[in-house]
Amino acid sequence: MCFIMNTNFDKSLAFAIHDVARLLRWSFDRQSHDIGLTRAQWSVLAYLLRNDGVQQKTLAHLMDITPITLARHLDRLEVESWIERRDDPDDRRAKRVFLNPKARTVIASLSKLGQKVRKQAMTGISPEEEEIFMTVLLRIRGNLCDAHPQCTSSTTNEEADPTTV
Repeated sequence: MCFIMNTNFDKSLAFAIHDVARLLRWSFDRQSHDIGLTRAQWSVLAYLLRNDGVQQKTLAHLMDITPITLARHLDRLEVESWIERRDDPDDRRAKRVFLNPKARTVIASLSKLGQKVRKQAMTGISPEEEEIFMTVLLRIRGNLCDAHPQCTSSTTNEEADPTTV
């Protein structure tokens, strides 16, 4: 069997998605620099917004990072009063993670910034084209998750918020 590799990276789905994601992150990072959170830290806060009070080990699983990596992020966030860890009443070995009011305020600012970056990214794309694009992208994500039982997609297609980056 002869395998021919696609060397036209501009037409490669994986490379295009990766590059667009990289540029979205870069744009967001550049514009959010003054807030004082790293991308990893605001990612933790964003996951907690959807899963406030989740067990620490579950949060690591949802974020697809190691528990020790998450613990380091949480340590820094807790020192700065962005989050609070509490004992789990159902499992004395576990901790649950909660957003503090300070975090909710900054998340609102980050959400507005996310909408700004999204608007910039979607310049010249009609609402109909954007809807088709998102439908196809979410279907691709669903297909890949369906093929892998361990998939940790953070939202289902029904939960996806089209107003975020």
